[in-house]
Amino acid sequence: MIHSGAAIGSEGFGFVPTATGWYKMEQSGYTVLEDGVEIGCNSAVDRPAVGETRIGRNTKLDNLVQVGHGCQIGRNCAMASQVGLAGGAIIGNGVMLGGQVGVANQVKVGDRVIATGQTGITGNVASGEMVSGMPHVPSKLYRILIVIYKRLP
Repeated sequence: MIHSGAAIGSEGFGFVPTATGWYKMEQSGYTVLEDGVEIGCNSAVDRPAVGETRIGRNTKLDNLVQVGHGCQIGRNCAMASQVGLAGGAIIGNGVMLGGQVGVANQVKVGDRVIATGQTGITGNVASGEMVSGMPHVPSKLYRILIVIYKRLP
């Protein structure tokens, strides 16, 4: 199911800096949506320069989700509004990303990871972890840090 305003397979952000300005690299790869995928309104799933961007079976994307070029998303994932995946991110199976989570370029997120809202995932995350904050840390540690932050001058 692809909802209103979603863009599937549009060009990825493929600009290369040169001495005279930006060179636009051809984006001729593929975008693959497996069975049961749902894409929310005004979401974008970019195609890569080579290879494919793939969204696995039964994965659900809310409205306003950005899937960068060359991303691989596993099966049975859920991503809330305003999630952004930079190019080449690899997302495992059963991953849940809260609203406004950002995943950096080429980062690998393991199976069954949960990222709470507004988490900035800047490096690889092992399977089964629950992470929060920017940069991401284990959620248990984040809850302690938030109490400390409130006490700082």
